[in-house]
Amino acid sequence: MVSSDRLAAFAALSFLLIVVPGPSVLFVIGRALAHGRRAALTTVVGNTLGAYVLVAAVALGVGSIVERSVLVFTALKLVGAAYLVYLGVRAWRRRGSLRDAFAEPDGGPAHGGLRTLGEGFAVGVANPKTIVFFAAVLPQFVDPGRGHVPAQMLLLGLVFNVIAVASDSVWGLVASGAREWFARSPRRLAAVGGVGGLTMIGLGVTVAATGRRD
Repeated sequence: MVSSDRLAAFAALSFLLIVVPGPSVLFVIGRALAHGRRAALTTVVGNTLGAYVLVAAVALGVGSIVERSVLVFTALKLVGAAYLVYLGVRAWRRRGSLRDAFAEPDGGPAHGGLRTLGEGFAVGVANPKTIVFFAAVLPQFVDPGRGHVPAQMLLLGLVFNVIAVASDSVWGLVASGAREWFARSPRRLAAVGGVGGLTMIGLGVTVAATGRRD
């Protein structure tokens, strides 16, 4: 259904977005710092399930509209690109306050698996960065001429989530393995936020400048 070149391009762009620390990554790292490796990996699973719900919603709801309307596609793309730039600017401006994102509100060492999974799902399904990406970027890699637009979106979304599982798991494992070192340095946290913000701005500009025009 999806050509290999489009699949490879989508995977590369997905990777760039996924490795940028956004709400889901920060939440995974927060669970790792507060509760350790198991909680971090459970959160990753929850995030992934939530993200794929977004994929299904976009594929079934937006896919048919995008297939018929270049105007709708262009509007989604530009709005999404603008929002990605906004998120990047905000992440850059708030890079010095990332330490608060790692604070554990309840302070307790115990955190049930189902509760952690549910919290991860909630963050994944409500992640604005992911919502924008699926609504504005995902349709760009669909080839209407090959038909089955929703199925193409579901396949591309699966690729995104496989990359997300691998990347978020690495973030969680690294954070859980270096909990004290990572949490006690405001400069390190600020660097993560700064690089993430600049990358997100660049991604927004790329989204605005590329995509289907026919």
